Amino acid sequence: MEPEATPALRIALAGNPNVGKTTVFNLLTGLRQKVANYPGVTVERKSGLLSGHDSAEVIDLPGTYSLSPKSEDERIAYNMLTGRLERAPDVVVCVVDAGNLERNLYLATQITDLGLPLVIALNMVDSAQQAGLTIDTDTLAVELGVPVIATVASRGEGIDALRKAALSRPPVPEARRWPMVDAMSQCVASLSELLPSDMPATHRFMEVLRALADEAAPNLPESRTTEFQRAVERAREALAEGGIDWRHAEIMGRYNFLARVAARAVTRVKEPSERTLTDQIDAVVTHRVAGPLLFFLLLGLVFQAVFAWAVPVMDLIEASVTGLGRLVRNVLPASVATDLLVEGVIAGVGNVVVFLPQILLLFFFLGLMEDTGYMARSAFIMDRVMRKVGLSGGSVLPLLSSFACAIPGIMAARTLDNERDRLITIMVAPLMSCSARLPIYTLFIAAFIPSGVFFGIVGWQGLAMFTMYLMGTVMAFVAAWILKRFVFKGTRSHFVMELPPYRVPKLRQVAWRMVERSKVFAVRAGRIIFTLSIVLWVLANYPSSPEEPTAERLAALSDYRASTAAIAATFGLPIDSLRFGGPEVQRAVEAVESIYEAQLSDIEDAWQSRRIRDSFIGMLGRFLEPVMQPLGFDWKMSAGIVTAFAAREVIISTLGIIYSVEDADETSEALRDRLKADTYDDGRTVYTPLVAISLLVFFVFALQCMSTLAIARRETNTWLWPAVMWIYMTGLAWIFSFVVYQGGLALGYT
Repeated sequence: MEPEATPALRIALAGNPNVGKTTVFNLLTGLRQKVANYPGVTVERKSGLLSGHDSAEVIDLPGTYSLSPKSEDERIAYNMLTGRLERAPDVVVCVVDAGNLERNLYLATQITDLGLPLVIALNMVDSAQQAGLTIDTDTLAVELGVPVIATVASRGEGIDALRKAALSRPPVPEARRWPMVDAMSQCVASLSELLPSDMPATHRFMEVLRALADEAAPNLPESRTTEFQRAVERAREALAEGGIDWRHAEIMGRYNFLARVAARAVTRVKEPSERTLTDQIDAVVTHRVAGPLLFFLLLGLVFQAVFAWAVPVMDLIEASVTGLGRLVRNVLPASVATDLLVEGVIAGVGNVVVFLPQILLLFFFLGLMEDTGYMARSAFIMDRVMRKVGLSGGSVLPLLSSFACAIPGIMAARTLDNERDRLITIMVAPLMSCSARLPIYTLFIAAFIPSGVFFGIVGWQGLAMFTMYLMGTVMAFVAAWILKRFVFKGTRSHFVMELPPYRVPKLRQVAWRMVERSKVFAVRAGRIIFTLSIVLWVLANYPSSPEEPTAERLAALSDYRASTAAIAATFGLPIDSLRFGGPEVQRAVEAVESIYEAQLSDIEDAWQSRRIRDSFIGMLGRFLEPVMQPLGFDWKMSAGIVTAFAAREVIISTLGIIYSVEDADETSEALRDRLKADTYDDGRTVYTPLVAISLLVFFVFALQCMSTLAIARRETNTWLWPAVMWIYMTGLAWIFSFVVYQGGLALGYT
């Protein structure tokens, strides 16, 4: 396969968040896009060929307010524009919100100072006109020294002109049109001489400004870094003695320049005191009382959708996977290869596909919230509360989505701008009790928690279920506070959120993002889930299975034949004619067949139980039994916990196999009875109410889900944090279960 040719022209798309940059990108590329990660980081790299021009590539840079990198997104944008990460772009298109001209053009002036050809896409001019602003694009182009194209990306207006302007490769604009005091200019010039001479002068200029403002040292050898930092300190002292505010000199200089540009190019025809439609909506949406109420109503809708609406489709997928497995078994001969194909490959694909309905629904709602402008309001509303536990307002939706499933919740964390907040949200999201825990809660609560009520109102079983959810939620907030304080240390993140105007979402783009996110999950995380499914199948079936119960089957068949012979003798009929006998004969035959089928099922279940016991998983269960005994768990529960790593609810089917209960689920009365009746060799009961509570507590905290680990690996781009996540949650599970079980024993409970 030949390597993919590198396009001759590289166009970088830059801009602040919420300026319509993604819409412009989609229109320029016609949705012919690739999504990958930048090397070594979790930030996504979106690129696509310019529509109608396969020799030109468009790269969508992360949204950023400036090129003074503090966040991961800002660093990626800066490194891309300076050619440190990849080949520098040939042209930069900076998308600007026409209604917030000065703030948006700040980034544009930094791009011109890097010596890059620039085109300004003056977007949302319709919204600016509605707000009473008229912008003279010709005057703006003259003042900035770059082409300015008016666009309304939501309607596709101006995109053809923007495409032509980018393809024309405009000349490099005149650098630094904004004023700087002489002392500051001299200081920057002298410090620039300390940087490598092979670094472009424009890059050296920007590096010195960064170093003076926020102590960001350029990438230099250690000895030269120390020398440069000392020179910077001396320069700061000299500037301070001269009464120059070196921290804000660049900011003030650029904004003074932009204020004059706006004064010449912008005409206001309506007083700013007049309230816009956005202002009127925000009066309700961001209200201190009505805002949170509306937010939680919306979250309830999202939660209901992800939790309940996806269930029929998920059930259909599970049924289809099961049906496909049966079809394959009917077509192919019984063999190890067939077992691997059905239980490993097909089941592994099912473990991936079954999550897609939830992910599609979640990203549908996320897309609507983002495109309408409500996502920024939700973060703003909840930030004050979430900040107290070490998170930001943007963490609310990912955490609440994790009640349905941690996988879409973790994926939703990518909407967080702050990298530390994103990592902490990912690290605590699995503590929210997901829907996969519900079958376990249902089985053990129904079997071991009394069904009565206290105070005549609250049922014990309902209270137990509520307690499970409450414990996980409280621990998630506690863990977030601990992680923020002791693990992810650093400068406190400042929550700066722009509230963009409300817009009508484009369903085509929302649908496209849904499909893209699903592809990312299915292809990247799916590979890991699929591989782990096969590994778990091997562990459950090897080193070797016990001999099949041929003798028991033959004995059951012999009993069946003897019983049918007895029926034939009783009614005086030939054995071959029994099926054509009267109703009494038919009832007798059906009873015998039912007994025979039950015997075969019991024989098969007992053989499967022995097979699990002798497998690697069974061995591991027996190996772990001494560690799990202080929690009240025997080897069977330990083996079930191991298999639950495939998916938490798998423990129910594993216990069903071990206890010879066919098609066991959380509502199976037979499984509940077998659990209650199980005893140790000395006659002690294996499952007591105290053991059941200990097991429930264990599953509240334990990360028993390979799919969650796989998506965490995908989102963090390393196995380190998924490993830390699994270790700390498993540790929490063991400690809390130990306290519950041993504390209960000490108090005399059993």
